[in-house]
Amino acid sequence: MHKLLLAATIAALSSTSVFAADLAARPYTKAPPAPVAPIYNWTGLYIGAQVGGAFQGSSGFTTNDPAMFGQRDDSSFIGGGVLGANYQFSPNWVLGIEGEFNGLSNNRYTFDNGVDAARVKNDWLASVTGRLGYTWGPGMIYAKGGVAFRDNGGIAATTPVLVSRDTTGYTVGAGLEYMFAPAWSAKIEYQYYNFDHTNLAFASGSTVNYRDDLHTVKAGINYHFNWGGPVVARY
Repeated sequence: MHKLLLAATIAALSSTSVFAADLAARPYTKAPPAPVAPIYNWTGLYIGAQVGGAFQGSSGFTTNDPAMFGQRDDSSFIGGGVLGANYQFSPNWVLGIEGEFNGLSNNRYTFDNGVDAARVKNDWLASVTGRLGYTWGPGMIYAKGGVAFRDNGGIAATTPVLVSRDTTGYTVGAGLEYMFAPAWSAKIEYQYYNFDHTNLAFASGSTVNYRDDLHTVKAGINYHFNWGGPVVARY
C-alpha cells in the first residue's frame, strides 16, 4: 500500500514539473519614460498685429501771448503691425530687434488766441527697437528701446504760421509675451514715444512751445516662423 502511494506521488510531481517547463517565460517589459516637458525656443523671425490706445504726455505749453489757448486730445486709438527677430541664449535670455508701424485715429494739439489759430496732428507712429527679454518656458518679460518716427502730418492754420517739429525721436517700453501654441504668442506692452519739443511762430509774433510725447498701451498677437516653438527633449 505504501509503495502504491509513493509511486502515485512521484508520478504527480513529475507531471507538474513537465507542465511548468512547458510554460513560456514571462516577457520583460521596460516601463515607458515619463512625459518630457517641452523646451520653448524663442529664436526666430516673427510677424504680428496689435491694437491699443495712445494717451497724451505733457499737455502744458509756453507762449509769449497771454491770450493763447491750447488743447490736446486726451487719447487715441492705435493699431498696426510688427516684424521682428529673436535669438535665445544662456539659456533664459532673449535678444531681439523689432520694427513696428501704427496708425493713430486722432492725436491733435490746437492753439487759438482769437485771431491766430493752428492745429497740429499726427497720423502714424513707427519705431525700430532692440529688445532684451527673460524667459521661463512659454512666458517672457522684456524691455525695449530705440528710435521712433512719425509723419510731419496735418498742419492747418487760419493765419501764416511756421512749425518746427522733429519727425524722429526716441522710444522705450516694456511688455509681457506668452507663447500659447507652438507658433503663436500673445503680448501686452507699454511704450513711450518722445519727439522733443514743437515750436509754432505766428506771423503776428505769437509763439508756442510744447513737449511732444505720447504714452501707448498695446495688446497684440505674433506668429513665429519658428526656428522657435516648443522642442521636446530626446533620449
